[in-house]
Amino acid sequence: MLSQLCLCRSQEEIAREAIKHALKALRKRHLLEEGAHAPAFIALARPIAHQGSEWKEKAESLELELQQCYKAQSRLSEQLVVEVAESRASKASLQEKEAAVADLQKELTEKRDECSQLTVDLEEKIKALELVVSENKEIRAQLEEMSIRAKNAEAESKVLIDRWMLEKMKDAERLNEANALYEDMIERLRASGLEKLARQQVDGVVRQSEEGAEYFVESTIPSACKSRIHAHEGGCASILFEYNSGKLITGGQDGSIKMWDTNTGQLNHTLHGCIGSVLDITITHDNRSIIAASSSNKLYAWDVRSGRVRHTLTGHMDKVCAVDVSNSSRHVVSAAYDRTIKVWDLQKGYCTNTIIFPKNCNALCFSMDGQTICSGHVDGNLRLWDIEKGKLLSEVAAHSNAVTSISLSRNGNVVLTSGRDNVHNLFDMRSLEVCGTLRATGNRVASNWSRSCISPDDNYVAAGSADGSVYIWSISKADIVSTLKEHTASVLCCSWSGHGKPLASADKNGIVCTWA
Repeated sequence: MLSQLCLCRSQEEIAREAIKHALKALRKRHLLEEGAHAPAFIALARPIAHQGSEWKEKAESLELELQQCYKAQSRLSEQLVVEVAESRASKASLQEKEAAVADLQKELTEKRDECSQLTVDLEEKIKALELVVSENKEIRAQLEEMSIRAKNAEAESKVLIDRWMLEKMKDAERLNEANALYEDMIERLRASGLEKLARQQVDGVVRQSEEGAEYFVESTIPSACKSRIHAHEGGCASILFEYNSGKLITGGQDGSIKMWDTNTGQLNHTLHGCIGSVLDITITHDNRSIIAASSSNKLYAWDVRSGRVRHTLTGHMDKVCAVDVSNSSRHVVSAAYDRTIKVWDLQKGYCTNTIIFPKNCNALCFSMDGQTICSGHVDGNLRLWDIEKGKLLSEVAAHSNAVTSISLSRNGNVVLTSGRDNVHNLFDMRSLEVCGTLRATGNRVASNWSRSCISPDDNYVAAGSADGSVYIWSISKADIVSTLKEHTASVLCCSWSGHGKPLASADKNGIVCTWA
């Protein structure tokens, strides 16, 4: 661009000089011709008259040439103006380029400085990376060493577990032998007429319930509400009485277990520690331990005297909806919505057997001898299981809909089942034949865990209804003998005191009523 600008300037100057020289030459030539021929013109006016036309033609030609020079000068001037404008534009562009070059040089300098700093940082990062790589190699070496140790420990653990399982099997065999000897001893005692001693001691636990049978009285038909207790927030799903006592135990949606004096309606004791809602409760026959089934997939066993949780039984994979304890107070059986029934050793606090079945179980109970489990399922079937082998002994279609409750009579010969078909059936435990069917107009089972009960003298059945009523049937007459109305919500469970009275019922609002 700079060379083009210089070339334009030189051409402009050359054109100007050429025009100046041409004009000077014409003027000089004209003056010389006039000065040289003036004297001669006077003297020779006549002889040279004939040359006037020639001079005139020359003058015209010179004027024409001068006009052409002026035109050329005009064109050159225009070209000069254009060249000057282009020169100025080129100069401005050159200045912009020079400024841009300066900016780029400045930016280049900054980038070089930045590159130098990045180079320094990169060197530091490389050194740090080398250090990390070396540390990683050391850690990998340590990990490999620890993995080898872990494998060795696992192998040793397997050996120890195998040994432990072998010892446990030996202990189980010894325990079975001891149980067999013990049962043989009991049979001998019974055969020799020492039935009282056999009743007092079973597995080292005093059976106060059988002693309490001496105070057994005939059950009365309840007709009026004796007390109304707001027991739990969110509903009360399970209630029962202590053996040979008037104390009522309730379990609620608030996760607490409460013990009440039914004579005064006062709260005596509260047991805490359960996570989730209490869906079912049971008590050992010595009244020392209370076991609760929880919606948190666990069972909790409390020591009644201390009020502390004695065992937390874990193993179910879904909510535990039913629980019962054997007459010996040693074994606990539970059912959950993971389609399993588990048998627990209450003294040691671990599971001894698991029974798997195709349909969820809503309710269960032990037989009198503690060797058989009765279970009611959502498919409406009643099933009997061998507790030791986990084998299905017998099965019967008890209801057209889900079984919600199972209760065993005091003599152990009859089992009461309630179902979502709003029917209450009585089965002979030995043959599983129906020996009675109870129903009533308006009686509707409220939930899958609505619990009915049999009176202590095995003469009556009590069951709650979704309309808030409690229906009492006579087993012998198969007809309703009383309808109790006090609840304002669906009645979920009923329980009869072992003394024959009172009867207790609980509803979805957590209200407990006692009836006399």
